[in-house]
Amino acid sequence: MIAQSGNWQIEYNAQTSRLSMQHAASGASISGCLAMTVSGADWPVQDSRDGVADRLAIVDGNKNVQGYIVFVGEGSHLEMRVLHRTAQSFAGSLHFMGEASLAGAYPCRTRVPAEIKMVQLSTGPVDSPLNDSLYAPATDRCLRLLTAGPLALARRGDGVCAVDFSLRIEQAGLAAIEFAAENDYYRRRYVPYFAPIDRKRCPSPPTGWMSWNVYFDQAGAKENLEEARVGAEKLKPFGLEFWSIESWQADSDKLPVASFDNLSLKAHATQFPEGMKRLAADIRELGFRPGIWTAPFATGSKAFYEEHQSWFLHNEAGEPIPCWNGKYTLDPTQPEVIEYLREIHRIMAEEWGYEFFKIDGMSGRGRGYCAHMFEHDDVRKAFKDPACPNPFERCAQAFRDGIGPDRVFLACQGHSTGPEAAYADASRIGGDIVHPNKASNWQNILSQASATMNQLFTHGIVFFMDPDTLLVGDYRTLHEAQVTATIVALPGQMMFAGDKLATLTPERMRMLQQALPVCDVMPLDLYPIFDLLPVWDLKVNRPYGQWDVVALFNWSDDEAEICCNFAELGLSAEKSYAVYEFWTQSFCDIYENECSLMVPAHGVRLLAIHEEKNRPQFLSSNRHITQGAVDVLDLHWDSEEGELKGVVRLVGGYPTTLRFLIPEPYSVTDVTAEDGVTTSQHVDSDGVLSVVFRTPQSCDAPFRVHCNW
Repeated sequence: MIAQSGNWQIEYNAQTSRLSMQHAASGASISGCLAMTVSGADWPVQDSRDGVADRLAIVDGNKNVQGYIVFVGEGSHLEMRVLHRTAQSFAGSLHFMGEASLAGAYPCRTRVPAEIKMVQLSTGPVDSPLNDSLYAPATDRCLRLLTAGPLALARRGDGVCAVDFSLRIEQAGLAAIEFAAENDYYRRRYVPYFAPIDRKRCPSPPTGWMSWNVYFDQAGAKENLEEARVGAEKLKPFGLEFWSIESWQADSDKLPVASFDNLSLKAHATQFPEGMKRLAADIRELGFRPGIWTAPFATGSKAFYEEHQSWFLHNEAGEPIPCWNGKYTLDPTQPEVIEYLREIHRIMAEEWGYEFFKIDGMSGRGRGYCAHMFEHDDVRKAFKDPACPNPFERCAQAFRDGIGPDRVFLACQGHSTGPEAAYADASRIGGDIVHPNKASNWQNILSQASATMNQLFTHGIVFFMDPDTLLVGDYRTLHEAQVTATIVALPGQMMFAGDKLATLTPERMRMLQQALPVCDVMPLDLYPIFDLLPVWDLKVNRPYGQWDVVALFNWSDDEAEICCNFAELGLSAEKSYAVYEFWTQSFCDIYENECSLMVPAHGVRLLAIHEEKNRPQFLSSNRHITQGAVDVLDLHWDSEEGELKGVVRLVGGYPTTLRFLIPEPYSVTDVTAEDGVTTSQHVDSDGVLSVVFRTPQSCDAPFRVHCNW
């Protein structure tokens, strides 16, 4: 059979039972073998015998046609359905085994479950039985395989997955599968200005430090450099990259932001006496890339307003229209205004040397932020060109044109539904983690978690997500600090510290270090989630092994038991799993089916879940929240030598502890590492071996764990 159905080309070879379905516009294809089984007998699938060219015939052992496979195509959608010939009612299964391919795609889930119990993430080429689609971020193309019956996708290579599904002819709800090959998947649904992240300019979520959430309007050059010296010692070795300056403008030493001189490029004379160019150079000398905050849609400077009065918006009474950025708001429909916005950002990038731009006052949640403000009728009437269709996009493009193609642009706040998606690298996803001159509280953390959950499907695809600074000072309980660190680091979001670093205890500083560097994480669930879910599952795949890192969050004010159901994570019900908890550094046990833990109020338990091997195996690392995903570079079991052999990435001057499960009858005889790396170890009564690695210089250290049995 060769047929065209919708935009799909369908070919079937009855001799080989091979079915091929091609969608030329997207490059998607599905091909493999069909097998129909009824009461244990194989019924061949053959070409139609009745002149209906676009269906296949199911033939019984007596060579009678007893059913059909029909294809219903409409545009990019193709339904494949198995059905009885009239008056037949036999039970049977149509099985397909083959491949699906879409260039540059990875397997994911696009069909929203009826009940969302957890969210799944990935680092490395992971597989999950919960996946139902292939998505290509670089081209915004998607191939969806939607069925109520069993479906399995397993990676075979870049953009290629093994596909296995079955259709039940006697159950109408399980008798069909729909293939949908869609161009502009995000653009048409969620992100009208979709553009893939430029990973040459911004290869991973930015990391750094910024002053706002502890200093607010009181951090000058002196305070920033003092903090940077601590950061250079304590955080730069772990991967911290940027040092970003806030509230530097003239008149910026007293809130609100609307009073700041946001447009003149004049630095605050007493807080930044040597100017912003010199500060950028000083930051660079400490080993960081300098960053800067701007709020360029308006100004609080009356002098600047009076000098350029025609640039600004006025209401019908002739009064200046204010916004969050300033008392005087620029008119973005004027070419002179757009050119000025472009030029001041060019100066900060090219002449001053700043490489990271946090541009504020963008989308936000209401009229005070300009994406909203420019949509209001009274404001549009005030434009010099009221018919201008895209005033906010004109600003976003001016910012990118000004800072240039090689600078990192954080849109604050940035909305994936708006034009900043085409120009910015990263998006501040919610409000401040703390209100000015107030201590951060639990409600701020809940807001951070909600924004993360809701926008996680855009992370690494549209923007890198910025959840605001990771604050872990002792104004938080230990449990709350662990929660916010997990929210930031487990999904691989931007990690900007924001505490007064010298005041942190070693335990709290360690939390920041355990969030660096950012792990390369992609969402597997490609849809917005509005519930604050208690279970977040990061699936890890490295060349030497796979495991899950699962956060069990207790968002309530009371201690609670939270269950981690292995089937809901896509893990096998036929296997046992070894579970280690990160924040308490404790071995939980070997579990089947599920693991339930008591989680303190406002707390989290972070589990590494490994399939039990019944031999010595890796459990966890205390180096990073992902428990081995960023620091264990290689690991394998040599059964002949009785050795675990691996390579661990160490930070000079900071010990790293790896933990291994040593089941009976095995026992550890020795642990060795390369010259210059010292080790110490002990085995607990539960069979967990702890190995502490120390080195004066950062290195990738080969090691061996020798065992007897």
